[in-house]
Amino acid sequence: MGNRWEFPGGKVDGTESDEKAILREMHEEFDVDVKVLSKICFKNFVNQDVNLTLHVYSVEFPHDGLAKPFKLTEHTEYKWVNFNEIRQHEFVDSDYSILNDCRNFFEVN
Repeated sequence: MGNRWEFPGGKVDGTESDEKAILREMHEEFDVDVKVLSKICFKNFVNQDVNLTLHVYSVEFPHDGLAKPFKLTEHTEYKWVNFNEIRQHEFVDSDYSILNDCRNFFEVN
């Protein structure tokens, strides 16, 4: 994505569910097992003339999941930031499109 930041996740493979894709992607990219909680939103967008839908979920990390560093397999860096800091980083456009929905979800829940 051209050295821009992005939220964790990836494409659904074949007939797997969104939830299975999240579990697989988090394990493959960060070597962490998460629990999928709630669907936050979805957004349609176009990337390189292809119509795509971004499905956004909240997840729960294991009790010690944030205490140890992630083992990165596909990324060079990760950061935990709050919503007010996100716009200080150059994110991919599709992730900017879900920012308000995510903020609203976590402020309510």
